[in-house]
Amino acid sequence: MTTATHHHPRRAAAGAAGTEIGRPGLVTFAGVLLALLGFLNGLDGIAAIANSKVFVGNATFVFGDLRTWGWVVLALAVVQIGAAYGVLVARAEWARWTGIVVLCLNAFVQMAFIPSYPLWSLLIIAVDVVAIYGLTVWSAGNRPASAADGTGGTGPSA
Repeated sequence: MTTATHHHPRRAAAGAAGTEIGRPGLVTFAGVLLALLGFLNGLDGIAAIANSKVFVGNATFVFGDLRTWGWVVLALAVVQIGAAYGVLVARAEWARWTGIVVLCLNAFVQMAFIPSYPLWSLLIIAVDVVAIYGLTVWSAGNRPASAADGTGGTGPSA
């Protein structure tokens, strides 16, 4: 009886070329969080634009009104969903950096939303921080040496 060694085709090709073998779990997790935040921000933006009863009445803002912030959050949601697609499907480095930038911007925008929806805004800021962490801890430069030669090691080095 013969035994065949099954090799992962991407792993064999990536190991020879010295490129990234696969997606670490933390970046995939961050990509999913990015998509979730994009969806939730889209709902928040639409609710704010429509003057929904979801938000606290008589909230005062330093810049603009609730509708203005609704449009800003909706625009961020579109970019977040695009970056999530890039991180999860296209596995592009630009998408990871776009995600980091848009998550930072979202955290600042959510601070402006605190007067009208305080607990939700703080929760979204916390999820932004977790997703930023997930997108920043992994890069091609901190792969273990064993990942570059195709012998294993798919997580960030300690």
